Amino acid sequence: MSKNNRPNLVKNQELVGDVIDLTYEGLGVVKIDDFPIFVSDSLPGEKISFAITRVLNSYAFARVLKRLTTSPDRVISEHADMIASGIAPLVNLAYPAQLAFKREQVRQLFHKAGLDQVEVLPTIGMANPTHYRNKTVVPIKFQQGRLTTGFYRRGSHKLVPINDYYLNDPKIDAAVGIARDVLNRFGVSAYDEITREGLLRYLMVRRGYVTGQMMLAIVATGKKLPQEKAVVAAIKKTLPDLTSLILNYNPKQTNVQLGLDNRVLYGSPVIHDTLLGLDFEIGVNSFYQVNPQTTAVLYQKAAEMADLAGDELAIDAYSGIGTIGLYISSQVKKVIGVEVVAPAVADAKKNMQANHIQNAEYIAADAPEQFVKWAQAGIRPDVVFVDPPRKGLSPELIEAVGQMQPKKFVYVSCNPATLVRDVVLLRQQGYQVAKPVQPIDQFPQTMHVECVLLMTRV
Repeated sequence: MSKNNRPNLVKNQELVGDVIDLTYEGLGVVKIDDFPIFVSDSLPGEKISFAITRVLNSYAFARVLKRLTTSPDRVISEHADMIASGIAPLVNLAYPAQLAFKREQVRQLFHKAGLDQVEVLPTIGMANPTHYRNKTVVPIKFQQGRLTTGFYRRGSHKLVPINDYYLNDPKIDAAVGIARDVLNRFGVSAYDEITREGLLRYLMVRRGYVTGQMMLAIVATGKKLPQEKAVVAAIKKTLPDLTSLILNYNPKQTNVQLGLDNRVLYGSPVIHDTLLGLDFEIGVNSFYQVNPQTTAVLYQKAAEMADLAGDELAIDAYSGIGTIGLYISSQVKKVIGVEVVAPAVADAKKNMQANHIQNAEYIAADAPEQFVKWAQAGIRPDVVFVDPPRKGLSPELIEAVGQMQPKKFVYVSCNPATLVRDVVLLRQQGYQVAKPVQPIDQFPQTMHVECVLLMTRV
């Protein structure tokens, strides 16, 4: 829509409209003369009166004044702050409706790509879709005379205090509060983005879902804490479950939360957890899925779709610390994993040894570049598993797959939009969707949905 054709909207203007959709951030969508207006805490099917809060060239934002009709799927939540923060934008939507909405998201994307023949199964959810996260990274600031942990309100640098994040393991939230209060008691300063002074930036807590082992990382702009021995002793005393206490040094002025310089203040540099019967070593910077309950389902579905016979050469691209590859290693002849993050590859090799797995190999390389090398070298895998980041696969990797001609291609996706885009490109390389797509609710209460899909050569 051109600027000249948009409706004449101004801040604080009051309007009435029907909510027709949700955005990727969980905002309701109302259209006035085909101009989209995004409204927090509104659901499809609701008629609302609303006030404009901000107008841009191609869309606007608004807040609800009154619900004239209410969606039958709306639930009253004690965690409305999760909507304001964007942490859990679907907390106001009944869980069965969340699962149905995510399935429909995936179906619509395939429909828009002209792939109506691709069946999308009902989304697999969780028995308890709350308090499932095994990791959190929480900002810490000095506000109202003390250290504060919480969330930044959307579009703001204002930190809103919060103690219950609703999605985290409750013991993780408790550990954040305990560590914050100890640091506050010792007068440790928080980093100020404006003055660029102060020490504390974030608190990171990880907890093994099966083992219960806990890691606390204090992310700071300096390499040492004031009164460090006393601070460590106080944290140890108040957190008896603590397995690992780390000082993570991150002085860079970027949005990257964790640095790569870690010093052990107490205990072990790593914690362990068990997933699908395997032991995994997890460090401060390790990538490990934050919802181990659904991760187990995700990887089991991926292996089921591949229908492995035991004699295959399997490639695991974007292999991380080896979770998928090590799980399927007992079901294939050999696994080769490729991952660009060198510390993750080191973790994968440690995990391979810890689990006495001898038929796996891990390479530190950029996956698209490595696939091109494999294709040029005549490598012919029987099955390829990919679990890429949100941006999906590169054209180079897809073309290399077409040259290597694996019989089966299993795609684990965290972004259905790039999944569908890549399916279109893989079809051009001679592949077809062989089984219904399986959405999995890896992140309940959020807009995210994971999918598992199998393609085979035509």
